Amino acid sequence: MTDNGPRGGGPLSGVLVADFSRILAGPYATMLLADMGADVVKVEGPKGDDTRTWMPPVRGEVSTYYLGINRGKRSIALDLRREEDAAAARELARRADVLIENFKPGGLAKYGLDYETVRSANPGIVYSSITGFGSGPGRDVPGYDLMVQAISGLMSLTGDPDGPPYRAGISVFDVMAGNHAVIGILAALRHRDATGEGQLVEVNLLSSALTGLVNHSSAYVAGGTVPYRMGNAHPSVFPYEPLPTADNDLIVTAANDGQFRRLCEVLGIPDVPDDPRFARNADRTANRDELYPILVERLRTRGAVEWFDLLVEAGVPCGPINTIDGGFAMAERFGLDPIVEVGEGERAVPTTRHPIRFSATPARYSLPPPELDEHGAELREWLSKPAEEGDRD
Repeated sequence: MTDNGPRGGGPLSGVLVADFSRILAGPYATMLLADMGADVVKVEGPKGDDTRTWMPPVRGEVSTYYLGINRGKRSIALDLRREEDAAAARELARRADVLIENFKPGGLAKYGLDYETVRSANPGIVYSSITGFGSGPGRDVPGYDLMVQAISGLMSLTGDPDGPPYRAGISVFDVMAGNHAVIGILAALRHRDATGEGQLVEVNLLSSALTGLVNHSSAYVAGGTVPYRMGNAHPSVFPYEPLPTADNDLIVTAANDGQFRRLCEVLGIPDVPDDPRFARNADRTANRDELYPILVERLRTRGAVEWFDLLVEAGVPCGPINTIDGGFAMAERFGLDPIVEVGEGERAVPTTRHPIRFSATPARYSLPPPELDEHGAELREWLSKPAEEGDRD
């Protein structure tokens, strides 16, 4: 571990991460690690991470896409085609506790930055590789979230039953793979603490997608059923979808018998749960076409916000369909403090709070998203000197 770099506590304080990733899955993972105290060195090519140019929207002249997933890191620009820069990259890998990359499988071997070569110089390295389709027969297929949404089957589940398939509104499998990479890295660090041995941690978007489809994957694997598009409806629970009110739709998720009974009491139809057609969840799901108009008739007597307050007070899960600003406003209402400002003065950037709260080692927000090669000079100087005590040998 290294004592070089920003300090500020956190459960991963002292862990050096060599970040050779770009775009979304890897940078999201390394941002979470930085929030938890790791010293993350973001290695970029001469033109920088692609997301620096993904705009609009922007803050000033910087892509908000880039800003959203790169706080807490130091940037060094290295052209791996130049031996001097490749040597600096190899030295960083030799000193690192963790290396994370999302190059095409085998793409780093020509620079001496593949797992086997790095491990020979740094046996304790936790080397995390994120690919689209693994390192086997799918190794040559480029991995983009939209492709995986299509290939995995997610798009076949998204949209109206009679309409075209749709992508999710975010790059859901990039984010999921980034989270899986963090889980794998933390588990491998725990193993290294116990044994002194590092290991290769492989994550691919398609495997993350298939496990992330959860009940739909199980419907096929365990039940031989291929799910289909149902719009906003749930295949196994009703009501569990948007329902119209006097003004806007309201998500109602009465997912068990108790919640459904409380829903009906608030709606003023307390006898409905005693109807054999609606007594149990399986009954309600089978007879959703009969139950839907009964619920909507009552919901149309008030607006969505009024129903939200009444139903939540009664213990019935529900929620208005917000735009993003409304989502942040709701988080503020619930005391979640969803926005944190990183940096000072002109460099201050509002970002979204780390999703985990630690009672003893809270997340830290030490550095704003770096400018390209912002820390290059100090890092080159450090890497050119003999490893200090505390660095990995």
